[in-house]
Amino acid sequence: MLSEPRSGRLASWGNALLAGLVSPDEAALAVVGEDAVHRVEGVPGEAAPVGLTLALGRLRGLGVSGLRVALPAPGHPLGLSGPPEFNARALEAEEAVVCQGAALGLVPEVSEAGPEGDVHVEVLWHCLPVREAPPADVPSLGEAERELAEALREATEALTRLDVAGSGPVAEAAIDAYRARATASRGQDVLAPGYPPRAVRVLELAQRVGALVSLATANGHGGAVSASEMSARALALRPVERTARRAQVAAYNAFVEERGAR
Repeated sequence: MLSEPRSGRLASWGNALLAGLVSPDEAALAVVGEDAVHRVEGVPGEAAPVGLTLALGRLRGLGVSGLRVALPAPGHPLGLSGPPEFNARALEAEEAVVCQGAALGLVPEVSEAGPEGDVHVEVLWHCLPVREAPPADVPSLGEAERELAEALREATEALTRLDVAGSGPVAEAAIDAYRARATASRGQDVLAPGYPPRAVRVLELAQRVGALVSLATANGHGGAVSASEMSARALALRPVERTARRAQVAAYNAFVEERGAR
């Protein structure tokens, strides 16, 4: 979860573009990032896939005034509002962008080719109808920040108890790597211009909590050697991961929420 989801980049820089804070080219370059190319298919009025710059312009012409993020997981349709067809596509991709001002949403389909270290990545965004309704289970920034503070403590305790006690140097190295990555992320621009400082703070903390969970799950079962211990490990980490996802969505959606409150 340290790396920004593509839906987050699209919503963040798309919001900045819609607000006139960045140029179309600047937004498109930021969204594409290290990928080779992004295109959008299904844009109303376009018979074939188009580039990001044209797609965002078309969406603005259709009345889109903001972009929200959804990061669903099985049993947790976080940020979605339907219909079932869109939710299913978003759940398969584990992310989506939902438009404000027009009943449309975008789901990425990622294609990779090439050897490790030289992977060519193309992204095709599918523009699909959505239901205009409040998104599911998205907290406010304040709620997300409070939840994250507690989740970070719980994640650190769980990683120490379940990994370090049983994995020795491997787990110690993982924790050192987490600390280094968390420190390195400080001060980076994790959101586009126009986002409130609190959203940046919440997103950075959500990424760090997610990193702890990723390290814990990447090291197998760590010190958990029995079925009951493995079950306890999963139960301890599941709510932490859920909290981090909810906070990410709250941070990415803060631009739209703040502008709507003015």
